[in-house]
Amino acid sequence: MMIEQIKSLASSFAEETVGIRRHLHQNPELSFQEYNTSAFVKERLDELLIPYTVMADTGVVALIKGDLPSDKVIALRADMDALPILEVEGRSYGSQNPGVMHACGHDVHTSSLLGVAKILQNLKSQFGGTVKLIFQPGEERLPGGASLMIKEGVLQNPAPNAIIGQHVMPLIESGQVGFRAGKYMASCDELFLTVRGKGGHGAQPHQNIDPIAITAQVITAMQQIVSRYADPRIPSVLSWGKIIGNGATNVIPDEVKLDGTFRTFDEAWRAEAHEKMTKMVVGVVEGMGATCDFKIDKGYPFLVNEPQTTNAARAHAEAYLGKENVLELDLWPAAEDFAYYSQETNACFYRLGTGNKARGITSAVHTPTFDIDETAIETSIGLMSYIALKSLEG
Repeated sequence: MMIEQIKSLASSFAEETVGIRRHLHQNPELSFQEYNTSAFVKERLDELLIPYTVMADTGVVALIKGDLPSDKVIALRADMDALPILEVEGRSYGSQNPGVMHACGHDVHTSSLLGVAKILQNLKSQFGGTVKLIFQPGEERLPGGASLMIKEGVLQNPAPNAIIGQHVMPLIESGQVGFRAGKYMASCDELFLTVRGKGGHGAQPHQNIDPIAITAQVITAMQQIVSRYADPRIPSVLSWGKIIGNGATNVIPDEVKLDGTFRTFDEAWRAEAHEKMTKMVVGVVEGMGATCDFKIDKGYPFLVNEPQTTNAARAHAEAYLGKENVLELDLWPAAEDFAYYSQETNACFYRLGTGNKARGITSAVHTPTFDIDETAIETSIGLMSYIALKSLEG
């Protein structure tokens, strides 16, 4: 009975929610600058007569209390920020803020949670307990809006028994979802290295201390962190994505700058790796006559889906969508600040299929061509509503 009610409401509210998604997609805002997005969310909550408070400047936390007696609390989270990406041209709902784009689906997450809010508000008389709606800023930028909201008490007053989040996944077809219990996403640290040598003429290397050659040795040596120091049972990634050595064909520069990332799934090894990386970088650089500055900006922790919470949510998804539409996810070495919630309370972070191969909707997140099959939104608002209400029962 509940499934049919929710499916009916999701169908009724789908078109409106798609319109909200398109409005948000046209008006993206960067991390911690989501002022208009936050105002829009508050307007919609006001229309639904749902009370809310503000956290972390642009974050919004709303409460829907069922009419039946229960002290149980379930939190649902959506992120609101966009990315500094120039969207491809030609979309009627394309970004009107050039150079800023909802290329990671946060417009879907926010619109979906507003759709869920409308469904749950319509069902208040039929459930007990409280659903806490978390509209969070700054997922894409350190220190992560989740960490700030936790510091400001988002997991208190009332404290949730569990928190549920979802994220678009273009590799999964619309109408399907994916779950994984246990460790799911990696921790993420940013690496910044400056190697300082002595520049000069490329034809006279003996008179210089070549930071480019030294940096090449650092890159090679650092792979030992993953290939020889890491326990092979703990996935680890060390990648350099940016090198600036501002010389010329015959000019050795004074310095080289190198930016990269380190990701893994174990906090003890993560801390050990930081020490080993620092010793290795300094040893290689100084051993070759140069000096360096090496900084590790510690980012998000690894994300762990609490098994009981996640297996229950998966069972609810199978009941709502059918077993054939609920997939098992692999480990995902990307990072997500929802991990902070998962380190504090029972958490389940699942994937919402938004792809459609037949229609060519396959572009990955964080690309200028990313888009979704908007039929996924009806799935999104219905399923999350069902998981929330079944979790309050359980």
